[in-house]
Amino acid sequence: MKNDRKRTFLLITLPILALFIAFNTVPLIRGVIYSFTNFKGFGSYDWLGFQNYLDLFTDSRVGGSYLFTFKLAIVATIVTNVISLILALGLNSKIRAKSFFRGMYFIPNVLGALVVGYIFRYLFTYILPAFGEMIGSEALSGSMLSNVNTAWIAIVIVCAWQSIAMNTIIYISGLQTVPEDVYEAGALDGATGWKKFRHLTFPLIMPFFTINMVLCVKNFLMVFDQIMSMTQGGPSQSTESISYLIYNNGVSGGQFGFQSANAVIFFIVIVAISAAQMSASSKKEEQL
Repeated sequence: MKNDRKRTFLLITLPILALFIAFNTVPLIRGVIYSFTNFKGFGSYDWLGFQNYLDLFTDSRVGGSYLFTFKLAIVATIVTNVISLILALGLNSKIRAKSFFRGMYFIPNVLGALVVGYIFRYLFTYILPAFGEMIGSEALSGSMLSNVNTAWIAIVIVCAWQSIAMNTIIYISGLQTVPEDVYEAGALDGATGWKKFRHLTFPLIMPFFTINMVLCVKNFLMVFDQIMSMTQGGPSQSTESISYLIYNNGVSGGQFGFQSANAVIFFIVIVAISAAQMSASSKKEEQL
C-alpha cells in the first residue's frame, strides 16, 4: 500500500518535471550556449567565446537600460510598499465594509498588465493633457509619456498602482497573525500610535515585509508589459528596460546571441539581489 502511494506521487511528479525541463531548463541551456555566439535568431552562427559579455560592459545602450531599470525598481518598490502598508493597516482595522474595500483594491491585480498599460497610455496622452489645459496648467498640458523627464514617472505610477493590490493582501495576512495579547501588553506599557507600529506591529510582520520587498524588486527589475504598451522604450530610449531591450534587439534586432549574453548577466544580477535581500532581511529579523 505504501509503495503504491509512492508510485502514484512519482507518476504525478514526473510529467510536471518533464514539462519544466522541456520549457524551462532546455531553453535556458540553449540561451546560455547562444550567448557565446553571433547567432541572429536564424541561420548559421560562429562561436565568439566571451566577446558578447565583454561588449556588454562597453555598450552605452545596455548601460542606460540598467540605470533606468534599477531607478524604476527602487522608486516603485518604495512607493508600492509604503502605500500598501498604509492601506493594509486601514483595511485591517475595525471599519465598515472591509470586505468590499479589499475587493475594490484588489481589482488592479486582476487586470492584465498590457491592458492596464494601454488604458494609462490613453489617460496620459489625451485625458491628463486636456485636464491640464482646462485648469491652465502648463505642467499637465503635455503628455508625460513624450517627455524624457516625466515618462519614467508615469511608468512608476502604473507599476505601483497594479502591484499595490497583492502587496496589501500580503500585509493584511501578516497583520492578522499578530496576537491581540501583544497589543494589550503594549498598551499597558504606553505603546500607542507610531511606537505601537514601530516596536510591536512591524517586527512581527517582518517576514511578510521581506516577501513583499523581494517580490517587488524582482518584478520591477523584470518590467516589460508596461514599457511595451506605454512607451516602447521612448522617448529617446529613456524608458528602455533591460527586459524590453533583450526582447526588442534580440528577437527583431538581429542580436540574439548578444542579448542572450545580456539575459544571462541579468539573470545572475536578479538572483544575487534576491539572495542579498533575503540574507539581510533574515539578519534583521534575528535582531528584532
